[in-house]
Amino acid sequence: MSKIVKPEAQELLHLTVLRTERLSPHWVRVTFGGGEVDRFRPMGYDQWFRLFLPLGGEAALDRVPAKANGVLGYLKFLRIPDGERPVMRNYTVRAHRPATAEAGAEIDVDFVLHGSAAEGTAGPASRWAETCRAGEHVLIIDEGLMFNPERGVDRVLLVGDETALPGIAGICASLPAAATGVVIVEVPDPADALDFPHPEGVELRWVVRSATEEPGVAALAAMREAPLPDAPFHAYLAGEQALATGGRRLLVNERGVDKNRVSFTGYWKIGAASPASKASREAAARPAV
Repeated sequence: MSKIVKPEAQELLHLTVLRTERLSPHWVRVTFGGGEVDRFRPMGYDQWFRLFLPLGGEAALDRVPAKANGVLGYLKFLRIPDGERPVMRNYTVRAHRPATAEAGAEIDVDFVLHGSAAEGTAGPASRWAETCRAGEHVLIIDEGLMFNPERGVDRVLLVGDETALPGIAGICASLPAAATGVVIVEVPDPADALDFPHPEGVELRWVVRSATEEPGVAALAAMREAPLPDAPFHAYLAGEQALATGGRRLLVNERGVDKNRVSFTGYWKIGAASPASKASREAAARPAV
């Protein structure tokens, strides 16, 4: 069984910022459309993509190679001079709305805000999301799903920190109405617990970590205490790397869960910038596993 589900096509798509909305202290939603949005094929669940932000000027978008998500294409991408090279990050489709007679198709993307753009403490993607305006342009390359529905959609355990919230919300929106299970989402502030639709039989548990607690610790603790769905079930673990890998070890080694029923992906790592090293640059050019 494949660990990931690839899209039918992986091509550079030009999109335009339509609007932004501040959702909470640490969340801002950016809605994209226009450009080539009609060529985007929604897959539901935790569909993710490479996002290219033209922080050095939009002219640099024309220099991004068509296969920038592959090793050779990424090496070409790195040849764009510093200061001009767009910032590449991975993001999840929070929602997709098809075109209607009144409006074109739209894609919502929720950004976690780290630091402050005004105070100069935000990272490049966070700063862009906080300050972007309608009419700005970006590029995306679709990457498909980390949540493989073949591993099961009727009984689920979904665990993540705030960076996994868009993916978990997308999964819940794609599950059958009769699905059962448990969802655990860790957030840094109670106001960041953004509710989302989920099947009636899926219990949603919010965990707020303390200011002194490392991300993922509270989610793992809640996961240890939560009753597991009836086997077989599909477990999905995402967010900070230690949360994803630690959660998998807990399920497989301590709770006896079949490893082939566990989807897990580390979105980020405490103390590591992206990309910060040769290893992380190479990792950025291939899908997480």
